[in-house]
Amino acid sequence: MTEIRFESDLLNYIIKHGYQPGDRLPTISELQDPDNLGISVSKVREQLEVARALGLVDVRSKTGTHLKEYSFTPAVRLSLFFALARDLSYFEHFSELRTHIEMAFWIEACSQLTDADKEELRSYVDAARVKLRDTRVRIPFEEHRAFHLTIFKHLDNPFVIGLLEAFWDAYEAVELNRYAEYGYHTQVWDYHERILNAICAGDYSAAQEAFMQHTRLLHHQPRMQDMEHGTEIIESKVTE
Repeated sequence: MTEIRFESDLLNYIIKHGYQPGDRLPTISELQDPDNLGISVSKVREQLEVARALGLVDVRSKTGTHLKEYSFTPAVRLSLFFALARDLSYFEHFSELRTHIEMAFWIEACSQLTDADKEELRSYVDAARVKLRDTRVRIPFEEHRAFHLTIFKHLDNPFVIGLLEAFWDAYEAVELNRYAEYGYHTQVWDYHERILNAICAGDYSAAQEAFMQHTRLLHHQPRMQDMEHGTEIIESKVTE
């Protein structure tokens, strides 16, 4: 097997020593020692920050640095938010990618849902209806995100999950949930209920077709009028 090498001394060190999720890494002073990385403290800090931004390690002042469970989401989110900060139209491209991913894995994902999962999906539909009927303006964004991600929760593919999670982070960041009329949200949840009913009936193809019709709503949603304001929102997310 060909050995994979990184430009980061730290990542090479982690792989070479077989660290597992939850393992505590040596301290910065220990890492810069010639017996370990043999690089300056500033270089160690720099490489730790890159690993942290990619979601590979958890760095805390009191407990030290620990290797995290692998997730594709942080790396995708960081790159995606940088793109959106430059040009919000990139969201349309990523949204198209998300649709194709969900379509490709739809039948597999639906077939893995349990009765408890279906009850959970029903709870999101019910909660969203309550919010939309409220006299106050309450947008069921959390329920929208949870509904879709729950459908794919049992897929054993961190790259699919990472891309889908990054999509919903971006969806919230560009504030699409705030720039739509009430009628749009009502239509969205009508489709969600149709999707769920088809899944519960075991008709995954009908659920898939309802999902496709539902995604087309996004293209007819009123867009943000102030693109500069939207870019500022993304920029603040990138620096978080």
